[in-house]
Amino acid sequence: MKNEIKLLHKGKVRDVYAVGDKYLLIVASDRISAFDHILPTPVPGKGELLNRISLFWFERTKHIINNHIVTSDIEAIKSQVTGHKAQELDWEYLKGRAMLVRRTKRVNFECVVRGYITGSGWKEYLKAGTVCGIKLPAGLKEAQKLPEPIFTPTTKADHGHDENVTFEEMAAAFGVKKTRVIKAKSLELYNFAATYAEPRGIILADTKFEFGELEGHPDSGGGIILIDEALTPDSSRFWDKAAYKVGSSPESFDKQFVRDWLEKKSGWDKQPPPPDLPPEVVQGTLEKYQEALRRLTA
Repeated sequence: MKNEIKLLHKGKVRDVYAVGDKYLLIVASDRISAFDHILPTPVPGKGELLNRISLFWFERTKHIINNHIVTSDIEAIKSQVTGHKAQELDWEYLKGRAMLVRRTKRVNFECVVRGYITGSGWKEYLKAGTVCGIKLPAGLKEAQKLPEPIFTPTTKADHGHDENVTFEEMAAAFGVKKTRVIKAKSLELYNFAATYAEPRGIILADTKFEFGELEGHPDSGGGIILIDEALTPDSSRFWDKAAYKVGSSPESFDKQFVRDWLEKKSGWDKQPPPPDLPPEVVQGTLEKYQEALRRLTA
């Protein structure tokens, strides 16, 4: 039986539709966000690139943890949906940027794994010798590889800023057993992806994962699956291995290119409204994402 479709949520990048009671349709747009703001200038083609990279990793990591993917084939998706809203969708636009997924109860934490010290973690380390409250050895330099990857969850905010939390705080809210499962899977996913990417010229500095719970596994963690996106330039820092140097901000294949322009050249104070991106930044961002896809999937 086909399923009525209706828009549930427009996120910073993705639009999410309910497809009956069991499925969601997730559409990756060309929107780009930075510093908790959706920027007014889209990056044409970005949504398709994100979708292709996510689908690649969802397939590659099934041996570690199940994920929510049902299909990304547009004809198969069309066969599953009905209702007047389905007639309003631009199916040609959706091709390549849509995925039909299993509906889960979202775990309301973003599960960040850091293998290198950079970004906000580096700023905190300079002040306190910690990253997200985790004490690190003295004397680390910017962009240095950590002795071992660390799990640093945050709250999950649909709007506004995510807040760092400790493992213990996440466990108190979500349950110790299930939080242990998520921490272990997050670290395993990171280590697998970092090992895969390095010989292809990419250092995976850090990334974030999202998880959902399937019905029928209330306590054990056995119903936890990987959802949303996986190891994309939006959710990860991909550094160029050939240009990597400890002590400086490395060249990257992700949206750090946009962040750098916003912080160093735009004059923006990070208060709304954010500025338009100039054409060269839009094109440069697209090329970074294309290079990430090429290196990872070639």
